[in-house]
Amino acid sequence: MVCIWNVSKILKSILILIKVVRRAGGEIAMRLNRKRFTILFNISIIIVFILLIFFAPSTFLQDFTSEQQRTVGLLVLAIYLWTISPLPSGASSILLLAMMMILGLANSVEEAMSGFLSSALYFILFLTILSRVLVKTGVDKVVASQLLRLNKKGPKTVAVALPVLIAILPVLMPSAFARLKMLLPFVDRLNDSFGFSNHSVFKKYALYVVGLMNQNGTMIVYTGGGFPVLAAQLLNDYGVANLNWLEWFLIIAPPLWLALLIVNIFAWNYFKYSYLSEIPNGHIQKRIQSKKYFETSRERRRFWFVIMTFFIMIIVWALTDNNVVPTLLPPMVLLVIYSIPKIGLLNNTDIRAFDWENFLLLGASFSIGILLDQNGTAVIIAEHMMQFIPENSGLIFKTVLIALITFVFRMIFIVLSSAIIVIFPIVVSYADITNIPALSLAFLVILIVGGTNILPIHSPTSYFAFQSGVLSKKDHYIIAVFSTGIFIITTIIAASTYWILWL
Repeated sequence: MVCIWNVSKILKSILILIKVVRRAGGEIAMRLNRKRFTILFNISIIIVFILLIFFAPSTFLQDFTSEQQRTVGLLVLAIYLWTISPLPSGASSILLLAMMMILGLANSVEEAMSGFLSSALYFILFLTILSRVLVKTGVDKVVASQLLRLNKKGPKTVAVALPVLIAILPVLMPSAFARLKMLLPFVDRLNDSFGFSNHSVFKKYALYVVGLMNQNGTMIVYTGGGFPVLAAQLLNDYGVANLNWLEWFLIIAPPLWLALLIVNIFAWNYFKYSYLSEIPNGHIQKRIQSKKYFETSRERRRFWFVIMTFFIMIIVWALTDNNVVPTLLPPMVLLVIYSIPKIGLLNNTDIRAFDWENFLLLGASFSIGILLDQNGTAVIIAEHMMQFIPENSGLIFKTVLIALITFVFRMIFIVLSSAIIVIFPIVVSYADITNIPALSLAFLVILIVGGTNILPIHSPTSYFAFQSGVLSKKDHYIIAVFSTGIFIITTIIAASTYWILWL
């Protein structure tokens, strides 16, 4: 009894201490400006990181080798730098590469920068540069202008056509942010043509589509943007599968489209019943003047030349074997063709305009992912994760737990690419231990990581749509939480049934 009384007394003292610290922290936050508070917060994170270095090896990292313990420390540092650190992403990436050598995890500069040898990194580079050609030749405006022709059929028709367009547009336009910037002005024009207010149900729904759904729809093809390119490369690097363009589409399209359909129906009904006052009895339809996008025959020829060459590239991806024609080869050839002086669609200015900070971040992420796999850290983490699963549990139960663990990992990261590179080797190692098909777990990771956009900062497109002020915090979080839940449920069902058929 005395022991119990002492324990309760200690717990009570701890609670009082926590309240005092919390109150003091609130007073400090009120007195200090935001900059100083950020500095203090980051210093505290660094202190915690240093304490982990000294105490973690003898506690919860005691089953790890010294090299693996340093790798876990590097991973924790990477998570901090890629989430809440004020350090620019380019400098953070260079710091992580330096830390690999300082901690003795890489024997040379070449070994530390092994992630920069990944073909996926250059695939993203080439496709991003090629996307500028679509903008230069007016492909984006021509595609978006087709929505304006639906103006005379009413807002409901546009509300159906817009998600359909977003679902298939990644085939042609890889960048989700480029699609957002392309469609946003046309959404405003359509909303005005219907005589709706700036916060109408139609505009709220349209911003959800071009923001949240736009990001999720990118996964439809592995050439659809940076994230699916990385995912496809990881499938190949870790020996899970070497899929061609068509196989990827057939594996991921059915569950992805099913999840998007359910979320779209929910989003439309949520806006409709939450903002009844914003739905007019009849809309005022204004005639939208059609715009001539090509002033000369040369501009028209350049447009059709780009369209045809892009479709040829997509057909080559869909119909050829990756081992015969590498996925990277068609965009490389196309980039050179567009750079020919007589064609003049690309120049050095387009190459300099690439986001090289993101290039450094992706390269460093790949290097850490390779390190986690090569020194066995990913396997050890996976074995520790297994402790949460009861023995003799069924396939579906294991899949559910892995899905929830993947979701927790995803919430730690802001950048999709960083999340998938770190999480993927851990979960694939988990597949080997539990005898769950690696392909099922690999796509489970891809779909959950790509479909989790609860916080606006989880996706550049959803953040930009949120910043417009049309969607409230309540709107975003209700739809984002529902969307994430549907993606998790759909993914679990697909991993337990549909994806097993592809083994």
